[in-house]
Amino acid sequence: MKIVVLTVSQSYEPWLNEVIENYSKKIGFHYPFEVQTLKGKKTERDFADFKKKADSDLILSKITNDDYVLLMDERGQSLDSVKFSQKLSQSFISGKKRLVIVIGGAFGVSDELKAKAQLTVKLSEMVLNHHIALAVVLEQVYRGIAILKNLPYHNV
Repeated sequence: MKIVVLTVSQSYEPWLNEVIENYSKKIGFHYPFEVQTLKGKKTERDFADFKKKADSDLILSKITNDDYVLLMDERGQSLDSVKFSQKLSQSFISGKKRLVIVIGGAFGVSDELKAKAQLTVKLSEMVLNHHIALAVVLEQVYRGIAILKNLPYHNV
């Protein structure tokens, strides 16, 4: 199964590019992997609903019926790393071709995109900037794989 992280952003800070490169190598050693950064439309804060719909439509255009969609959303389930790895394992045996992990934009995602998700997970009780969320997702995906493969990464 291929793992794809879909996120909407205009650009990344240099530190995040390093994080993406580092974890892409680590995850890619075990599974085909990529981070797809979609360029959303720039809008003013006053147009939050428009931005959320536009970003969600852009993400939805990249999702197929053969995808297992894992949405990162502040209203999702709270999982520890071991339970998250178990959810990853379930997605790997789902019969789907790709695990698509979605990180929405600053205003969240549409109800239509939420409905596409087989699993919705929150990263924290706190709201995270999408750059921080991406770094956390990458680390937790790698940690989850390490747990599943009994690699010496996750210390219990």
